[in-house]
Amino acid sequence: MTRMLLAIDVGNSNTVMGLYDLSTAERNPPIHFWRLTTPKHTTIDELGVQMRSMFALHGLELSVVEAIVIASVVPPVDSMLRHVCDRFFKLRPLFVEPGVKTGLPVLTDNPAEVGADRIVNCIAAFEKYGGPCVVVDMGTATTFDVVSPKGEFLGGAIAPGLGISADALFDSAARLTRVDIKRPSKIIGTSTTDNIQIGLYYGYIGLVDGILERLITEIGGKVKAVATGGLAKLIAGGSKYIEVVDEMLTLDGLRLIHERNLDRNLERSRRRASSVPQPTAKI
Repeated sequence: MTRMLLAIDVGNSNTVMGLYDLSTAERNPPIHFWRLTTPKHTTIDELGVQMRSMFALHGLELSVVEAIVIASVVPPVDSMLRHVCDRFFKLRPLFVEPGVKTGLPVLTDNPAEVGADRIVNCIAAFEKYGGPCVVVDMGTATTFDVVSPKGEFLGGAIAPGLGISADALFDSAARLTRVDIKRPSKIIGTSTTDNIQIGLYYGYIGLVDGILERLITEIGGKVKAVATGGLAKLIAGGSKYIEVVDEMLTLDGLRLIHERNLDRNLERSRRRASSVPQPTAKI
């Protein structure tokens, strides 16, 4: 019988879902994954129907899912996801939150304030690439997370994402029109579009490499830089320090969280979430 794990990474802009086959002991990549806009303004039924349709495109029923694990940095969406899991999957999800076993010591001033996605990324990066390493997650914000040789989360940095930087430029400069963010074909622009693309692309690489250079110097020794997130491939292509682009890093980390909380997760999953209060309005 096929046993599936649904891993869900809820970001500020996008939500990524991955379906893992638990029938094999091997840690293979997700057999299917989807990226959609984070559902901040949708209903439980709308999201449930959307997920059912995504599964149906691959000839799957929602009932193949045995467990669900979620990392979210958008608290208003969490309640809706709990109800979707209850109503459509008949499961109780495991959220990455304080009290969940991670195996990752967090050596910061206030471990509770570290985003779930950052914790999950570091777990996967250390498991797959060892330490010390720096994880660069390029989404709405770009986070830099440092993992020690012992697999400890030491801290890091947060910068505005490339999309936010571009939006600020276009919103504040009335005569500049929006352009595609891509790698320019030249460094000396001969049109306004060229100029903007060069500034955004190489300017952001300068930000990423500037922070990485200082982090690597402070850590010392051989440090592996791993990038993930929607813009990772674009920026990594021009970076001097990023060695690996791993688009599945967060989802793989969620699978590891599931494994480390297996007894707890299965116990929660097999009980219908009857204790979840029923919603009365749109999220």
